[in-house]
Amino acid sequence: MKRRSFLPTGAAATIALPAMADGGPIIKVVKTPTCGCCTAWVDHVRQAGFQIEAQDVDQDTLYALKDRLQIAPELTGCHTAVVGDYFIEGHVPAEDIARLLSEQPTARGLSVPGMPMSSPGMGGPGAGDTFDTLLVGRDGATSVFASHS
Repeated sequence: MKRRSFLPTGAAATIALPAMADGGPIIKVVKTPTCGCCTAWVDHVRQAGFQIEAQDVDQDTLYALKDRLQIAPELTGCHTAVVGDYFIEGHVPAEDIARLLSEQPTARGLSVPGMPMSSPGMGGPGAGDTFDTLLVGRDGATSVFASHS
């Protein structure tokens, strides 16, 4: 099994982020223990068939990981995940993750900035917000990967 490890700046512990498991990709989610919407998002992705490893960390460790992955502040959500060589930032729908893994674009990852009410884990479809999932290129530039209404 190929493993990538990140040592967040200022954090005492290494967060091991497995790239793949024998049964397919594992999504490693790093979140704070008190965030209910993060837990709901994990449930959404798990129900879509993904294998999940969730790790609760303090907020400083979570933000150090975001910095280490070079996720720009305007792209951040309340949790960060890694699958293969990609990061998944915020409330990205499971179908967008599946598409990312299927198409394997040259990119750093996907982001749903902020916490849109219609996104998985927040209120779900029909909760009012339209939102875009952004593809983050190797250079940090973004483009719309999927639009959700």
